[in-house]
Amino acid sequence: MRLQNKVALITGAGSGIGRESALLFSAEGAQIVVVDVVDAAGNETVAMIKANGGEACYVHADVSKSAECENMVRVAEQTFGKLNVLFNNAGIMHGDDDNAMTTEEHVWDLTMNINLKGVFLGCKFGIPALKRAGGGSIINTASFVAILGAATPQIAYTASKGGVLAMTRELAIIHARQNIRVNSLCPGPLHTKLLMDFLNTDAKKQRRLVHIPMGRFGEAKEMAQAALFLASDESSYMTGASFVVDGGITAAYVTPE
Repeated sequence: MRLQNKVALITGAGSGIGRESALLFSAEGAQIVVVDVVDAAGNETVAMIKANGGEACYVHADVSKSAECENMVRVAEQTFGKLNVLFNNAGIMHGDDDNAMTTEEHVWDLTMNINLKGVFLGCKFGIPALKRAGGGSIINTASFVAILGAATPQIAYTASKGGVLAMTRELAIIHARQNIRVNSLCPGPLHTKLLMDFLNTDAKKQRRLVHIPMGRFGEAKEMAQAALFLASDESSYMTGASFVVDGGITAAYVTPE
């Protein structure tokens, strides 16, 4: 049991990477705080965990709101006594996110508030809890587009995920001597509702697929396995890293310095 006696808080745990990670972390021994804005989906994840014999609770939280992020951490400590793993996974990919000329300011602001500010707020309130527990692991969901840029324009999403990488590196350095590790998970294109809704035509899907050496979209379960490694003590000498799980895209297109 790779997460035995650990408490993990996962945002965006009602679907996709968040749900698969919640189920996997639970199966590996963790008590799970499921966080989402869609109550039905979040409660369904909790029910799935409990049906498999795990322990979990649900907290409604909009990660762009300070008071709600503070509350989710408070509930974790009140319910399970501590917090060991913080997975800042919640994010959006707005359908009207496009290039700089056509993307509306409200789309930019909403994307930044959830994808970037939400990670900041999770860390703002989560790090003190990790300190109280004697240390722990923070995982921030970024994206391969933070490294490459996207073939299909999504300027706000790409910029927000680039910010996640930069923030993760700084937090890792600041807290390295406090037994707190901070890493980014950078998924490639995934066969999730989030991306499939954004790539809403066959042409858009093919434009992504042609760049993936493996020739397929990744699965949320595969990202959960990567997150499990970052959450566990197996990655104990790893901090400030951008953990890329992308089917080979960056190997094909990024030139080493």
